[in-house]
Amino acid sequence: MLKIAHRGAKAYEPENTLQAFQKALDLNSDGIELDVHLSSDEYIIVIHDETIDRTTNRKGLVNTFSISELKSFLIDGKYQIPTLNEVFDLVDKKCLINIELKGLGTPSKVVSLIEEYISEKNWNYNHFIVSSFDWNMLEETSKLNPKIAIGVLTEENLDAALAFAEKIKAKAINPDFQLLNEENVRQIQEKGFLVFPWTVNSKEDIQKVKSYKVDGIISDNPDKI
Repeated sequence: MLKIAHRGAKAYEPENTLQAFQKALDLNSDGIELDVHLSSDEYIIVIHDETIDRTTNRKGLVNTFSISELKSFLIDGKYQIPTLNEVFDLVDKKCLINIELKGLGTPSKVVSLIEEYISEKNWNYNHFIVSSFDWNMLEETSKLNPKIAIGVLTEENLDAALAFAEKIKAKAINPDFQLLNEENVRQIQEKGFLVFPWTVNSKEDIQKVKSYKVDGIISDNPDKI
């Protein structure tokens, strides 16, 4: 059962920072999950929201700022917003990277970067899974490179997610953990998909979800899994 650190080890360090991803590695996580948008000059930026308001000392839409501007804004007064390249370089094949597509235009940029690291830096497709609530983005990703593993995110409809996963030959379904029970986890796995629920944080919820025999758990505190 994989331990996947949600936005890095978010319980211990500010989310989606290099520090959070390093903490996830220090805690022996099997994977990290992160979110991406594009800057105005089309760098892949690791940040959850479409604005920088909640996590930095400034306000505005991520895609209206250049990479140099975004790098000048601080998280918790001291950390920079990372690029996806920086996260890849930090992780350096030590764990799985689950990239959640958020911003417009991210599929083609992320596919290109994955292909670059595979062809030039000795990575392989097993190091990556691409997920999104925007299934059109997943379809685009799959068409651009069918070798890239896809995780279908859902917070409401498991049946629709399963049907879509079958359509695009996804690798995993990443559901809100509250949608799951022992029976539907088994049914999904019998159809050949991995199950990676999110965001499972309390001790009670972790134990309950583990009892369903899921394939991995996405958590703010991966050390508790």
